[in-house]
Amino acid sequence: MAIPDTTTVRPPAEIEAETPDLLRHTAELAIAYRASLAERRVGAEPGITAEQLRRTLGGPMPDHGEPAEAVIDGLVAGVEPGLVTMGSPRYFGFVIGGSVPAALAADWLTSAWEQNVGLFLGTPAASVVEEITGEWLIDLLGLPTGSSVGFTTGATMAHFVAIAAARHAVLRRAGWDVEEDGLIGAPAVHVVVGADVHTSLLKALRMAGLGRGRALRVATDDEGRMRPSDLARVLADLPDGPTIVCAQAGEVNTGAFDPLDAIADVVATRPGTWLHIDGAFGLWAAATPSMRGLVQGHDRADSWTTDAHKWLNVPYDSGLVFIRDVSAHRAATGVGAAYLPPAPGAERDPFDYVPELSRRARGFDIYAALRSLGRDGIAELVERDCRVARRMADGLAAIPGADVGNEVVLNQILVRFDDDDAITREVGARVQEEGTAWLAGTTYHGRVALRISVSNWATTEEDGDRTVAAMAVCLAAARAARTTAG
Repeated sequence: MAIPDTTTVRPPAEIEAETPDLLRHTAELAIAYRASLAERRVGAEPGITAEQLRRTLGGPMPDHGEPAEAVIDGLVAGVEPGLVTMGSPRYFGFVIGGSVPAALAADWLTSAWEQNVGLFLGTPAASVVEEITGEWLIDLLGLPTGSSVGFTTGATMAHFVAIAAARHAVLRRAGWDVEEDGLIGAPAVHVVVGADVHTSLLKALRMAGLGRGRALRVATDDEGRMRPSDLARVLADLPDGPTIVCAQAGEVNTGAFDPLDAIADVVATRPGTWLHIDGAFGLWAAATPSMRGLVQGHDRADSWTTDAHKWLNVPYDSGLVFIRDVSAHRAATGVGAAYLPPAPGAERDPFDYVPELSRRARGFDIYAALRSLGRDGIAELVERDCRVARRMADGLAAIPGADVGNEVVLNQILVRFDDDDAITREVGARVQEEGTAWLAGTTYHGRVALRISVSNWATTEEDGDRTVAAMAVCLAAARAARTTAG
């Protein structure tokens, strides 16, 4: 083994002495990028390929360290051509928000503070901020007081925690300790979902050992809403045994809400059944007085998931899970070891509520967002995005050959052009290449469509109008290209 040449390694004190200038330089780069969001091209540079990025950023691992400022400048120069401007007010692909300024600033501090959030004793401030933030969120979203909260990476891991807690609770009622004895030999757990269930929940079922293929599907209507009468039939046909029902607040294509109150009524006819609600973005309707009716009955569930990095607009790595039965939550994800001292008194150890022992301090960003926006600011953000979505849907519907395929009850729009899959895909590709906006394609109930998700705190009606105009131009170009090719 070659002996490292320590003469090329700079001492820590020398590196640290340069750190203030490095951070100021990096902050200026970040500020400049942030200032460009409103007018920056939304998609990556045209024609950029993975191979080009590999050539710029790759090569052999360096033997000797490079100056930190040169590393940062090289990273910026190599990465920016391949960035999609997800923080743009005209980024409408998937359901991705930007970052409100206070949350972004708190995220910078979170990195500087370097807190490993597990034990209360390890970081009392981070633990208490999560406790406070969780209480605020429970109140804001109209969930049962006293529910527990876990701060996860995103909705997928939030679902995993909720399903693990549900699995514990329903098997406990059947006399089985799943944490101690596993699933081999356990009573069968029946899982019931809507036909338009999101793939993240199916992934959670897979990871929890319940199997995505064993989930029973309940019929949905044209908007993707579960039919309570069909749910009742499915439950009536099931043999006795542990059961979990999963409903949706905000279908990922249409934005539609399952009739949660009616679903809760049906679930109540099978005592001991756990009701989970996937509210990845739609649960934020509960924070908006004008839209709260969409989630009527949601407080009757046993667990809920949502993403703060969607409609609360905090930086990524910010999912949330809420569970009514705190003991089931801690049984599923809590941990103990001789070297892990318990929190004093009734203090909260954050690692009891998520899968990780070591993780980032996710509560600071959310705390900052909630304080900077307040109740009225969050309600206005959600209402404005929904208003922009309805305006965009009206603008698209006025284009000859365009078909808005859903009832725009929230922030999601499905649009199809000339009743033609190929033309619709071509318009989507041209919009991405043109750069005014970025949106994604989907296939919903067998038909190709473009999906527009309005989730950014800074999106305005003008942004929506610019996007609709760009889509009209791209449609005309796609038609002309087909005519020429024909």
